[in-house]
Amino acid sequence: MKLAGLVEYEGTDFAGWAAQPGRRTVEGVLSEALSTVLRQSVKMSVAGRTDAGVHASGQVVSFHADTDLRPALISYKTTAVLPRDVALRRCVAVPDDFDARRDAMSRTYEYRLVNDEVRSPLERHLAGYAPQNVDLDLLSTAGELVEGTHDFRAFTPQKSYHIRFQRIVTRSRWSRHDDLLRYRITADSFLYGMVRALVGTMLEVAGGKRDLTDFDRLLSGGKRSEAGPAVTSRGLTLVGVGYDYPNLWRSER
Repeated sequence: MKLAGLVEYEGTDFAGWAAQPGRRTVEGVLSEALSTVLRQSVKMSVAGRTDAGVHASGQVVSFHADTDLRPALISYKTTAVLPRDVALRRCVAVPDDFDARRDAMSRTYEYRLVNDEVRSPLERHLAGYAPQNVDLDLLSTAGELVEGTHDFRAFTPQKSYHIRFQRIVTRSRWSRHDDLLRYRITADSFLYGMVRALVGTMLEVAGGKRDLTDFDRLLSGGKRSEAGPAVTSRGLTLVGVGYDYPNLWRSER
């Protein structure tokens, strides 16, 4: 049976998604839990390989399992043996040719940033912190410039494994809720470190350290050293993955 799973995790104590020898990773603990429940080794495909410290509320995996357990029971039993900072929120049967990574049409990330003179203890694991004055109008304009098809090589490390740097961004919007800034971006896929570098550079625009013309120029390509510093990973969450399956997470309880 082919299955798809909706995974949620708080990434603070993980060295990212991908399994690494001697490191605590989301893939590592989830594979171990699934293997325990299903009594077989499990090889997963994942929609987004999140970095160390990055969270997820909408990560998607797919895997084969030779089992008679109902998908909903698999998610319940697996979450029961997982550590408290990760859960398999949903599990559903999918067509045999479904692949969480290959079939993903879009990914959506949200960056949360506390913008206040005083830091927030409650947000310390889930948001970045920017005490400086931020011009929301400039920030919003910069965000809108990101929409469209651009060359994002200035927003990923110079020595990168990427061959293609062009990405299609369908949504890029900033909003403010009291002292919390939120940035949501949806694209076909993302370069390594792209969102955090974009946020850091847009904050320079909003703080008067960089003008919009210069930021717009970087969206046509450039060196990583020309863009701003990347913000901390703790404010970043993978919130959703888009598929051509409108009822993917239908209830099977």
